[in-house]
Amino acid sequence: MDGIINVYKEKGYTSHDVVAKMRGILQMKKVGHTGTLDPEAEGVLPVCIGKGTKLCDMLADKTKEYRAVLLLGRETDTQDTTGRTVAEKPVEWQSIRKNAPVEGSAEPPGGMEDAVRTAVLSFRGPYMQVPPMYSALKVNGKKLYELARAGKEVERQPRPVEILEIEVEKISLPRVKMRVVCSKGTYIRTLCHDIGQKLGCGGCMESLLRTRVGQFTAEGSLHLKEIERQKELGQLEACVEPVDKVFAGIPRLMMAAGKEGDKLVHNGNPFVPELAEGQEIFPSARVYDSQGEFIGIYGYDGTKKRYQPQKLFLGGS
Repeated sequence: MDGIINVYKEKGYTSHDVVAKMRGILQMKKVGHTGTLDPEAEGVLPVCIGKGTKLCDMLADKTKEYRAVLLLGRETDTQDTTGRTVAEKPVEWQSIRKNAPVEGSAEPPGGMEDAVRTAVLSFRGPYMQVPPMYSALKVNGKKLYELARAGKEVERQPRPVEILEIEVEKISLPRVKMRVVCSKGTYIRTLCHDIGQKLGCGGCMESLLRTRVGQFTAEGSLHLKEIERQKELGQLEACVEPVDKVFAGIPRLMMAAGKEGDKLVHNGNPFVPELAEGQEIFPSARVYDSQGEFIGIYGYDGTKKRYQPQKLFLGGS
């Protein structure tokens, strides 16, 4: 089997745990995940198998969507509620009024909620985010979480991330429920911490649900027990999304029957448009042989007037 299985990661599992369990269920070695989720987070974790493992880095780059609960008034060393509390402050008007959309020292009706909403929504767009110490990023060859567990803290350089969408779904202080759509590399824990810092009362992440990775959604995901059950019923292949689904937005190009195009693409070679059906020119195309087997992604080179391979899915991973 080659492709992607949209797994729903439950709380208590690491992303590595999910891969290990999937290897056991599938009896396959070529299994990889597409971006880590913290053990206490849950939600969408696309798992690539067989030739699909070539997609791991590409899916990790996809836009992601989350639902998170921000707990105001508490800061921790991990930036979520699993960590050690390092500071606590009251969530009250005197702490946060500097960000309120009204003037004056007296709390007006709706003042607290308005101030919180203003601070949250101010993070929409690009911003420089400092990665948390409890993360798998490496500094001088050492993973940050390993240094953090040893009681060491090192300087981390801010990295550009982008909050594409952010919406306050519910405010019940000290908790704020948010929906966030963001670029790759964004730490929602750190976003919660940064919102708390901006408000002046501190904050950390209480819960996190990943609802989407690219086109893979929570509604279409399967728990590990469901995947095991499908295997017992002999219906596991129905759970596997084909590799080319990831490229559904790219035009499809098929080799014409009876020409030398099949031989060229099966060997990962460039080809001229005349060897394809329709002979269209696309900047980028999903290429299939004349029998409909997906070969990979090709880009058109206008100088050489031919399609060049960009990402192939031939043979093993």
